[in-house]
Order: sequence, then structure tokens, then C-alpha cells
Amino acid sequence: MTATALPRPPGHHQAPPPGAAGPRPAPRWYGDAAGTLAWLTLLAVTVLWVHGGGVQQLAGGAAQALSSLGRITGLWASDLLLLQVLLMARIPLVERAFGQDRLARWHRWTGFASFHLMAAHIVLIVVGYALAGRANVLAEVWDMVTTYPGMLLAAGGTAALALVAATSVRAARRRLRYESWHLLHLYAYLGAGLALPHQLWTGTDFVSSAPARLFWWTLYGAAAGAVVVWRLALPAYRNLRHRLVVSHVVPEGPGLTSVYLRGRDLDRLPVRAGQFFQWRFLDGPGWSRAHPYSLSATPRDGLMRITVKDLGDGSARAASLEPGTRVLVEGPYGTLTGESYTGGPVVMLACGVGITPLIALLRDLPYAPGEATLIYRARSEREMAFGEELRSLAEARGVRVVHLLGPRAGRPSWLPGHLSYVGDADALRRMARPVEDAHVYICGPREWTAAARSAALEAGVRPGRLHTERFAW
Repeated sequence: MTATALPRPPGHHQAPPPGAAGPRPAPRWYGDAAGTLAWLTLLAVTVLWVHGGGVQQLAGGAAQALSSLGRITGLWASDLLLLQVLLMARIPLVERAFGQDRLARWHRWTGFASFHLMAAHIVLIVVGYALAGRANVLAEVWDMVTTYPGMLLAAGGTAALALVAATSVRAARRRLRYESWHLLHLYAYLGAGLALPHQLWTGTDFVSSAPARLFWWTLYGAAAGAVVVWRLALPAYRNLRHRLVVSHVVPEGPGLTSVYLRGRDLDRLPVRAGQFFQWRFLDGPGWSRAHPYSLSATPRDGLMRITVKDLGDGSARAASLEPGTRVLVEGPYGTLTGESYTGGPVVMLACGVGITPLIALLRDLPYAPGEATLIYRARSEREMAFGEELRSLAEARGVRVVHLLGPRAGRPSWLPGHLSYVGDADALRRMARPVEDAHVYICGPREWTAAARSAALEAGVRPGRLHTERFAW
């Protein structure tokens, strides 16, 4: 463990007060309202099913009961599928209210819940219809797919959603490259779109009720509109306005590359230190696959910077980018920002490439001289980046830098192995006093971030002052 003090970075400016630039924070009640609205849609679906005789049909014999259960599971599945689309539609207020980590978890939960309900819907409906028509189950499946309006499209949508669900299982995700998984994941939009005609043409709870039609058209319209506006139109507008290109590329360490970008009106790009964009570099094959990279320096003097670690998923191409290469971005995203910083001590914990957003925060947060501590974890000194910049920050703003080097501990811990005899919380208290009064920012791999977060809470950091970002997909 070593402490290195640091000179003013070239071109350093005094940081603006929180909220002076970038997107404004979403009020807390936005998150509560969004969660309540999601539950209300499920309640509305259930009420419409009850109004359509769903409860009475449960007592109408096996065939009617199974068909009625098939209807409600299908309705819940459709509702969750559309909520899943809305969760990842990059709606700015939703992003800032919940953050990418939480939205990604909810997206995963709603996705699997929707898929399992859809599977139950198919089984219950087929068996219910087969009992009612005294038909063989396989014959009933063939009859429904080939003769019911929209059912062939629904079968295709089901296959697309099954592919998405299968490749989202953790064991499968670990075997896929990020680009391949991301491309396959887009089939969820295809699945949702192909299922719509089936519901419009043959859904009892759609065709027989004006309120039901209004509800479903509104929900489908909101999901489609959110995708068009926030995933397509807004990125297109920002790319046309700012016209980002690669300025130059600088190696920072083994497998670590900084890419400097220039463009028009970068001072008007609504981004904060700690946020990330989805990046596409138009340098040849593979340009269509986006990668999430955090800014390591926010726009200043006509330039901004990202720092990319070669993780074997196409990120190595950053080192070979040529000046003038056109760049497309989506974003900014992420809540690891200074929006909620209220002054006082700052403690930052970075592991590996997790230093990227934290170096930007160190430059931009308006802490007083000597109030900031950075704890930087890496396997070896060769893998540490921004050495000169950190020395400059130490000299200019009194940032205290603690280097933690060495292989990982044998137990779940944010500490290296040679410090595994020290308790995680005790070590944090010793390295960053008084950590319990500080705003704490943590960024790194999923397991390391979880261990560091637990240590911070145990050390007395208030949850509202604990800010994390995990690198995982």
C-alpha cells in the first residue's frame, strides 16, 4: 500500500458546483411514480380479465378454467414484456431515477417472468382448447397456428423470445461475446412486434372490450414511442449535431488505451463526469456493434476522452483507431455522478478499468483541497493508468492516492491477498478517514464492487452517500 501525492492537470479548471452542467437529477418521486405505474398496469390487466368473465370461467369446467388461466397468464406476459421494453428504452428521467444497474436487474427479472408466463399461457390455452374441442393436443397446436389469424406470426415471436431467454441465462452469457449477445438480444423487439397481431385479431380481452383496446393500444404505443424517440431519434439528433471524430489515441498501459474525441458544440453535450455512452467507431466491419465506455475526461477545450481496456470483446480495436474516424454515440447514461454531492470529504475506490469514470469525477467534483482520497486497486504497477494525471491532481487539489497492488484475496474481498488478514471495513477506515462522513464512489467488476460496497456500509457510510457502478453485462 503506497500513497502518492500529486500537479495541476494541464488545462485544469475549477469544478463547477453540482448541477451546473449536464442533465438535472430526477426528483425522487419520479422513481416512486414509475414503480407505482408499473404495478397499476398489472392491476389494470387483472381487472380487465375479471370484467371479461375470467373468474366465472374458472368454475365452468376444466376446459374453460384452463383457457381462462391461459388468458390471464398471456395478458400478464404481454404487460411485462412491454414494461421490459420501457425499462431499457433509455428514457432519461427513468435512467436518472433508478440507474443502469437497477434497471438492468429489473429488465432481467421482468424478462424471465414474462417468458415463463408466456410459456404457461401457451400450454394452458392449447390444453384448454383441446379439451373443449375433444382434440389431440398436437392437432390443436397445428390447427391454431395454421388457421387462427396472427398465430403464425405469434409462433415466430415466441421463437425469437425463447432465443433471447436462452442466451440470457448466465451460463450462456459467459460463453458469448458481448457483441453477439447484444445482437441476439435485439430479437426481443422482434418477438414483441410479432406477438401484437395475434392479440389484436384473436385476443378475447382485446376484441370484445373498448377499455381493453384503449389500454393495450396505449401501452403498445408508449413502448414503441419510447424506443423510437429515445433509442433512435435522440441519438440521431445528437450525432448530427456534435459530429464526433477521433482526435488521437494514447496508450495508457498494458491493454489500456485512451481515445480523445473532438466535435462541434461539445460544451452543450449534456453529460456529467462518471457517465458513459454506447460507442460505435466507423472504422470498418463490426462498426454496428455498440460498446459501453465511460468518459475519463468530460468535454473541455473542444475535446473529451474515453479510456478502453482490451477485454477480448472487440475493445482491442480502440488502440488502432485512426485520427478522423467518425464516431456514433448513444447516451449519456449512468448515475455515478456528482449530482447528489453536498460537499465535504470524498472517497473513491477503483478497481482496474473502474478508474475511468472516477478520474473524471476527481477532476470535476468541487471538493476542497485535501478532501479527496482515491484507493486504486490493480494486480501490478504496470496495469495502473493515469499516473501523471493523478500526480497532477495531488499537487493541484491535494488528492491522496492509495495504491493497492497484488493478486486477489482467497476470500470475497476488495483487498489484495497480502492484506486479507485485515477486515474489509477496518482497512477502509484506516485508509480513508473519516470515511463515515464522506461521499463514497465505487467502480469496478461486479464481485469486487459488491465487496467494497459491503465494507463501506459496515464502516458507517450512509447509504445515500454511497454511489456505485459495476462493469458487467
